[in-house]
Amino acid sequence: MARLRELGARPADIGQGDVPWAVLADPEGNELCVLDPRPGYRDTGPVAAVVIDTPDPGALASFWELAAGWVRDDSASDNHKVALRSPHGVGPYLELLRVPDEKTVKNRIHLDVAPRPGEDEAAAVSQLLRPGAAPADVGQRGGSWTVLADPHGNEFCVLRPR
Repeated sequence: MARLRELGARPADIGQGDVPWAVLADPEGNELCVLDPRPGYRDTGPVAAVVIDTPDPGALASFWELAAGWVRDDSASDNHKVALRSPHGVGPYLELLRVPDEKTVKNRIHLDVAPRPGEDEAAAVSQLLRPGAAPADVGQRGGSWTVLADPHGNEFCVLRPR
């Protein structure tokens, strides 16, 4: 945590109360949690999880399973969050965290989703619109991606095939 403070992070209060981790904000104000080592995150690397706030993690999990191609990890899920991870069991988790607040502003951090091998961007976008994604305007100008919002309003990009 000292290294992050030296890089400009500062303590942040996001209403977390008494929790066994530290909440910091990076120099631009983006919140991050610094966790003590935990068995569940031992093989994730330095980024343990990317967290999406949502009023209903269970409902949103089905969408992100389709969008990311990741699977639920019931051992890392509970009443407050649903954890998804690569089916290969590597890398960070995508954690859908229950919060009571409605989303009111553009996300400062978002996910980029790559089409599956052999799938083009238009087909990937179409597949994600059916279960509730919607086109999103975040001020983008051109680019090699399409901006969508998941069923709970969280923006993400669908990339063109590489």
